[in-house]
Parts: sequence; structure tokens; C-alpha cells
Amino acid sequence: MDIPEVLRQHYDWIKHHSASDEAPGVVYELTAGDRIGLIADIAALFSQYRTNIIYFQSWKTHDGHTHLLIQSDDSDDGSLPEVLKEIPSVLRVAVRPPASRTFGKRIIVIGGGAQVAQVASGAITEADRHNMRGETISVDTIAIVGEAEIAAAVRAVGRLHRAGLLVLAGALMGGEVTKAVKELRENYGIPVISLNMAGSVPRAADLVVSDPLQAGVMAVMLISHIGKFNLYKVHGRRY
Repeated sequence: MDIPEVLRQHYDWIKHHSASDEAPGVVYELTAGDRIGLIADIAALFSQYRTNIIYFQSWKTHDGHTHLLIQSDDSDDGSLPEVLKEIPSVLRVAVRPPASRTFGKRIIVIGGGAQVAQVASGAITEADRHNMRGETISVDTIAIVGEAEIAAAVRAVGRLHRAGLLVLAGALMGGEVTKAVKELRENYGIPVISLNMAGSVPRAADLVVSDPLQAGVMAVMLISHIGKFNLYKVHGRRY
């Protein structure tokens, strides 16, 4: 199976990028009253100050307010937070470090409960070893059943901020899940490790590993910028 060019580009960046040594940047955390035009006003202000937005996220909180995270690749000189507070309906503004400096590259584990737990155990143990050496690698998991539900979760990985690699852990996956794996690799460039299971997913994955603990360990090693182990050495193999 060929490696899509977008996957090569994404993987090369992930492999050689140290999240803990990321270039200077800052995150503005805003709480505001929900209203039409709020985001447009914020974006206009950043444009006015010639500050580049590289990540933006917003959601409604339990009290009906809008919560926003806006990451800029510029350093903060202290002036922008005060100006942001003057935007109508903005209640609070705080300056935070980028999330990648804390949670770094993300490994996503999706599948059956028991298998997910074992993969996560291996990944967390290995991530701890790497993070003590200066990396920031985090592990996110969800135990989920049903072909449509798993396929939807796989497709959603491409929309997750800082996602570096997906591990599929289960006893049987194919059909729509296989289509989702192909889309994830070809559209977003995210590599996929599959456990050695029944179904067509293993044939669509970049790497197949029989032991769940080892799959978790190898997932961390594959995206670690410290280790020499890389996807190109093991691509298409079964272990």
C-alpha cells in the first residue's frame, strides 16, 4: 500500500517537530456574552493589530456565555488583552501558553473497551518515558461500538487539533470504518495503526500490531522526535 503524499508531509512534520520547543506564541482566552458578530469583531481587531491567528476555537459554556481560545504566532506585548476587553460583550480576557506545550502531540485510540485500555496503557507508559526527556505527547481514548459510530469517530480525528496518529483497537472492523481510515490518511495525512483483527481495516492501515500494549508503545515511538524509529521503516508490516 502506497503512502499518500499528504501523509508523508504531515508525518515528517510531526516526527521532526518538538511540541515542547514550539516557536513563540500565545493564546488569548476570552469569555463573552453570546451575540451575533462577536467573532467577526474579534477577527477584525486581530487584523487591525496585524496579528496572525493560527488557531481558533469557540463554544458555549454552561452559563450561556461564549468561551473562545485564539492562538497567535506573535508574542504578547501586553496591549492586545486590554483592547480585547473593550469589544462589546467581552467579559474576561486571559493570556495562556499554547496547548501544545502542555499536551503536545496527540495519539488517539478508538475501539473496544478492553483493547483500548491495553493500547492506552502501553502508550501512556511509553509517553511518560519520552516526556521525561523533554517531549509532550498525550493519549486520548474512546471506547465505542458500532460500525457507523466508529467510522464517525475515525473521520473526526482529522478535525482534532494536534492529532498525530490513530490506533484502532478491536476484534472486527471493516466496511464504513475502512472507508473512514482511507479518508483520514488521504485527506488529513494521519497515520493509522490497527490491531491484528478480523475485517478489512488492517489492510487499509499503515501498520498492524497483534499485541495491544506493543501497539501503544509503537504509536508513541513513531511520532517521537527523539527516537530514530519511524513509519517508513515499518510501513505495511504486521507484527
